[in-house]
Amino acid sequence: MNKKEFHRANLPHYQQPGQAYFITWNLQNAIPAKALKEYGEKLSLIKVSVDFAEKTKQSPEQINALKNDYRFLRKMMLKALDDILDVGNHIDVNLSKTENTSIIVNSLRFWEGKKLKNFAICVMPNHVHWVLELNSSDENGEVVWLDDILKSVKQFSSTQINKSENRLGKLWQKESWDTTIRDNRHLYKAIEYTRNNPVKAGLVKDWRDWPGTLVFE
Repeated sequence: MNKKEFHRANLPHYQQPGQAYFITWNLQNAIPAKALKEYGEKLSLIKVSVDFAEKTKQSPEQINALKNDYRFLRKMMLKALDDILDVGNHIDVNLSKTENTSIIVNSLRFWEGKKLKNFAICVMPNHVHWVLELNSSDENGEVVWLDDILKSVKQFSSTQINKSENRLGKLWQKESWDTTIRDNRHLYKAIEYTRNNPVKAGLVKDWRDWPGTLVFE
């Protein structure tokens, strides 16, 4: 396995060129570090069990059961963390401020057509949702990795927002949550979730009224 295909901070991440993803990341202090660590440890334990089951050639039924457990826990974890983000009141920087939203949207659209295709973006007050599909390679024939794209957009947006806010220090929490899009139905649900997040959080009644939401044809 190429080192770019797997990496982890608090959570395990898997990436593949040409793959579609639903990604969420947030401000540095928007989620308690303890909660993030606890969820990460639980996921890692199940992942170890999955790897051991595959390595020891256990039955397909056992392996699939473990994988289903992993997917279920990850889904519940993402929902819990997103609920924390939606009710967050204490933030150092308001990402939904016009200037900050513009910086983030521009950074996410920078690689459009060159390295990726955008499906949906939603900039919330303390976090960002992004649905995209990576190209297999860029115009120079170089492989496109999700980790590199995220590093690029987070560094650029962090620098620009810090300048705009006249602040120093880290803006984003190091961790991001990336979910692999399995099929068209999953893609549709990810787009729906992304565009309706401001409605779910009680910020607007119609997603079209939230300036930080973009859905691409």
